[in-house]
Amino acid sequence: MKEYLSISPEVMDALEKNDPVVALESNLITYVVPYPNNIEFAKNYNQLIRDNGAIPAITAIFDGKLKVGLSDDELEQIAIPEKTPKASRRDMPQLIANKQPGATTVASTIIIAEMAGIKIFCTGGIGGVHRNATETFDISADLHEMARTNVAVISAGTKSILDIGLTLEYLETLGIPVIGMRTNQFPAFFCRDSKFGVDYRCETEAEVAKILKAKWDMGINGGVVIGNPIPDAVSLNYGEMEKLIEKAIKDANKNGIKGKDVTFYLLGKIKEFTHGRSFTATLDLLNNNAVISSKIALELSRLYKTA
Repeated sequence: MKEYLSISPEVMDALEKNDPVVALESNLITYVVPYPNNIEFAKNYNQLIRDNGAIPAITAIFDGKLKVGLSDDELEQIAIPEKTPKASRRDMPQLIANKQPGATTVASTIIIAEMAGIKIFCTGGIGGVHRNATETFDISADLHEMARTNVAVISAGTKSILDIGLTLEYLETLGIPVIGMRTNQFPAFFCRDSKFGVDYRCETEAEVAKILKAKWDMGINGGVVIGNPIPDAVSLNYGEMEKLIEKAIKDANKNGIKGKDVTFYLLGKIKEFTHGRSFTATLDLLNNNAVISSKIALELSRLYKTA
């Protein structure tokens, strides 16, 4: 893997010492926060993770390498969406072979994190089963990567535009445990509650870390999904959001939006319909996930160091 994997000195030092490290996807930076504000957002995001006891490891593809931990120069390059294509699992070989840049998604970040030996990954919302999947078979590659990599994924649930119930059923089929972080309900991204339950509830980050260590110590391969609800003060109303999502889906169908363009179209429409409230909520949940992920990584590091 030395030919393809490039780990920054800071991240490598932390991994060698078994210190806490949190993997991050660059897709959030490139496509969620508008350029050039996304550069400052990424730097603040990194600092938030450091402030809570862990080392941030943004992943990306550059010059034929899978990068783990970016320099300021690399961060500024990856922030330009016109120059940085989205890089999921299927895109990685082509981008590496042709030495093209790529902004890593949930699926590709999980792959890179496992290659590097990072156990904790923080994101906004995981992909899942789309609402019309019975007709389109549109199921995110995120789910299968979580099933075959030993990486815990902390998120505010699935993206609200997906079918949360079917996503949870698919996670069960793949044998991926779903933990609620101080909640009995699986969060719905912009909303704290989705009306769907979790497999287990954990009150502390230390409890989550014990479950992760026990799972992997026993050789039970695969990831764990940890649903961390958006803070109550900025949570949007579930019923209201469902109506807006259905409206956005009708607009997408009317305009012939298909495939990988659907997600960004729908999120853009929801931002429009909520007059920007959904975007503000996204930033808040990202920061909240960063804090929780850092604390889980810190507790897991302590367990391995005292084992």
